[in-house]
Amino acid sequence: MELRWDIVDEFSLEEVNALAESLRVPKVIAKMLLRRSVRDYDSARRFFKPNLENLYDPFLMKDMDRAVERLRRAVLSEEKILIYGDYDVDGITSVSFLYLILKELGVDVTYYIPDRQAEGYGLSPLGIETARERGTQLIITVDCGITGHTEIDLAQSLGIEVLVCDHHEPGPTLPRAVALLDPKRADCPYPFKELAGVGVTYKLCQGLLLRMGIDLSILDNFSELVAIGTAADIVPLMDENRIFVKLGLEKLNESENTGLNALLEVAGLAGKEISTGHVVFIIAPRINAVGRMGDAERAVRLLTTKDKVEARQIAEVLEQENRHRKNVDEETFRQALEMVQQTFEPSSTRSLVLHQRGWHSGVIGIVASRVVEKFYRPTVLISVENGVGKGSARSIEGFDLHDALKGCEDLLLAYGGHKYAAGLSIREEHISAFKQRFEQIAASRLQGEQLVPRLTIDAEISLSEIDAMFLKLLRFFAPFGPHNMRPVFVSKNLQVVGTPTLVGANHLKFKVRQSDQVFDVIGFGMGELHYRVRSGESNLDLAYVIEENEWMGRKVIQLRAKDIR
Repeated sequence: MELRWDIVDEFSLEEVNALAESLRVPKVIAKMLLRRSVRDYDSARRFFKPNLENLYDPFLMKDMDRAVERLRRAVLSEEKILIYGDYDVDGITSVSFLYLILKELGVDVTYYIPDRQAEGYGLSPLGIETARERGTQLIITVDCGITGHTEIDLAQSLGIEVLVCDHHEPGPTLPRAVALLDPKRADCPYPFKELAGVGVTYKLCQGLLLRMGIDLSILDNFSELVAIGTAADIVPLMDENRIFVKLGLEKLNESENTGLNALLEVAGLAGKEISTGHVVFIIAPRINAVGRMGDAERAVRLLTTKDKVEARQIAEVLEQENRHRKNVDEETFRQALEMVQQTFEPSSTRSLVLHQRGWHSGVIGIVASRVVEKFYRPTVLISVENGVGKGSARSIEGFDLHDALKGCEDLLLAYGGHKYAAGLSIREEHISAFKQRFEQIAASRLQGEQLVPRLTIDAEISLSEIDAMFLKLLRFFAPFGPHNMRPVFVSKNLQVVGTPTLVGANHLKFKVRQSDQVFDVIGFGMGELHYRVRSGESNLDLAYVIEENEWMGRKVIQLRAKDIR
């Protein structure tokens, strides 16, 4: 798919020069910092050296006083608490983090994660009944609950109070819980709205420890769980999220968590410096797999156990489940491609809604993301069983999925989520009407260039600018993720040196030269662009990110191609 190159140049030369001189950094670095809202020395210090002192007061969050007071009373009165979480990585790490903190405080606490296939997302009657059977007096929901009106009323009718700790978009009315923590509440003044579920859980624990006069260092003991949940949920890596991920990854690289260490070993990451890329593409899929394919509570047991034998056994189960998930994923993607290719018209199709009986509801979100990546259209995949469809939706830049689904709510049984990812349930007989309505909404909001994926380029540089100091400064920009992506550069009129080759699964490998600088280039999955890379000619424009590739104990600079012209 052709990409639209967008070289960012939104700041005046005066602004760039002033910041470059103030920080004593190259102008290209100053320009990149300005794009990340770094305007002066103090904001640069907070960006490059995030620390816990920069976290906001948790009591700025609406209902935090009520939530902390209710939880404090439960702790002191030795009440039985059940943590109710979601089955994705954010939910699993939220449950594990809160469970470990409460265990440190000597609380009688258990947890419950619903079965994805049987119960679906959020609070369920079966979960409430399980809480009653366990003698629970307080349920704390994490990464869910903000739309659980009926289930919360059911719990209260059984004498169980519910404290909601969520980060998803609320509905038009709020459930009648004892306290509702969600920075996306319209009436919540909390200054940062983009916390992951595990981030909101952290704020609850922070508030509890502050109120009880307990040293906050307890939170640091489990900060790697907050980093994993935050990075895996693809929330903006800015503000508090950047602090959580930066510090949590540092802890992860020397973690004492028995289960995490077993998982890193099984996944082939033991001894490596863990980045957000490792979390998103290696660690998270393994934690996610057990929730997609079966019992997600196994992942919580992994993250909370101190038994090395048990940890190794569960880690190997996660590895097996992930392999199985990949196989199901590939078959579902193949079937989805066949459906798209029968009807897709690039000039007129604005959305893709695909449904089939028998699709595994645990993988349709992953497959929807892959379909978006290939065709760049808002995509909904629906798995139908017993006349009811469960759907996962993924979007593109500039198209608000949650708002689009709101325009279809009369056809849906339920829906929820974010701007770029959402879930829904629908009766099978309404899918055709939903497809038409969704396409109409997409057609009214997506036109022209919006349907061409954009490659945002931070700056044009020459290869001679890539030196040791430049690399050192780039490392300070990590951790990378939404709103702080790994910087993309473009260099023009490069000469291809030697013979380009295809390696592995359709990867393009070659060398480029500019003046006396020569670098290796790898283009993953870019074999079809082999014809653009001609040896000897000095007319190649390359968009790329700069990486350090470690091979046989030696690090070399490598340019990873994003596009070639």
